[in-house]
Amino acid sequence: MKMIFSKKPLLILFIFLFFGGMLFSQSSDRYFDEVEPISKEVRLAILYPSLGSIDSLVDLRKQGLFPQEDLIVIGVYHEKERTNYEKSKEFVKENNLEWFKFHQVSGELNKDILFQKNSCTEDFKKIFEKSDGIIFFGGADIPPSIYKSKTNLLNHISPPYRHFFELSFIFHLLGGFQEENFKAFLESSPQFPVFGICLGAQSLNVGTGGTLTQDIWSVKYGKKYFEDVVALGRENWHTNPLARLYPEEKLFPFNMHPIKLMENGKFCSEIGFNKEDTPYILSAHHQMADKMGKRIKIAATSLDGKVVEAIEHEKYPNVFGVQFHPEFPILWDYEKKFRLTPKDKEEKSLRSILESNPPSFDFHKKIWAWFNQKLMEHHESKK
Repeated sequence: MKMIFSKKPLLILFIFLFFGGMLFSQSSDRYFDEVEPISKEVRLAILYPSLGSIDSLVDLRKQGLFPQEDLIVIGVYHEKERTNYEKSKEFVKENNLEWFKFHQVSGELNKDILFQKNSCTEDFKKIFEKSDGIIFFGGADIPPSIYKSKTNLLNHISPPYRHFFELSFIFHLLGGFQEENFKAFLESSPQFPVFGICLGAQSLNVGTGGTLTQDIWSVKYGKKYFEDVVALGRENWHTNPLARLYPEEKLFPFNMHPIKLMENGKFCSEIGFNKEDTPYILSAHHQMADKMGKRIKIAATSLDGKVVEAIEHEKYPNVFGVQFHPEFPILWDYEKKFRLTPKDKEEKSLRSILESNPPSFDFHKKIWAWFNQKLMEHHESKK
């Protein structure tokens, strides 16, 4: 009896630690369960909180492009995504990023229930109501079956759960052609900022009922060979074909090229540029928006007008998507240098390319200034 009695406190302690630890672990991955809709902190939700996404945000803060001292960034993801977010959590912990949190969603999704109320709807609503803005980051190709198209031979299919999750979230935020009577979340808060980058821009279009061009060079330009793509000229490269033709040269795999701004688009009407401006951007994609989603319009194109480079929403003024990458840390770095063609004798930094082609550097800074302004305005409006 004495031995049994002496073990009871230890057993109780073990049970407390075990279940208490489980509860703590669950709550730490469910940030939005723990907070009220209104707070002094500015809350930015991001989808796809990979190591690359977090690194980009760390660098943007270092560059002063996210100046808010009380900013909280919440990485939102679905438990069935293939990305190992445990590595992201380890990175956040090891680098003492107190301002970065996580929220895991676990509702069941499939391509037949994305564009309607589903098991993730309540989580979507909670994230929307308790955030001041959302960013959808870049990534892999969207399975064409989601937008009811056959799959091009050059489409890079990947496990679809991330796409299920993000496209359904976008539909809940903005509505779409898929269900005309669905009441979008932004109906209650039309100034809410939503920013899509590369895949994120494509997702804004598909989530609202649009489609994609599955391979720009073969579909839009009718090219089958890299040598023929090279002949199009660098302003029509959206990755670097020379890097594929000459792998031994170790060339920069992406491309820097100018874009054309629509006179009635946000870049000219709100962010401070003119239709004559042709800023250089960092391009890393082979797909783009094709048929526009519900109330989506084009804000920028390639110089020849064939490739969609930015989109915006006609009803919700702070919904914006860019096909290029204004978030990559290498844009701001003088030290990292690259060769773009085999003929380049010297390496150049991407920042030097931006600065030598005005208003390219200012263009990237003003995109983030615009988004931050809208983030702060929405935060203040909730008070």
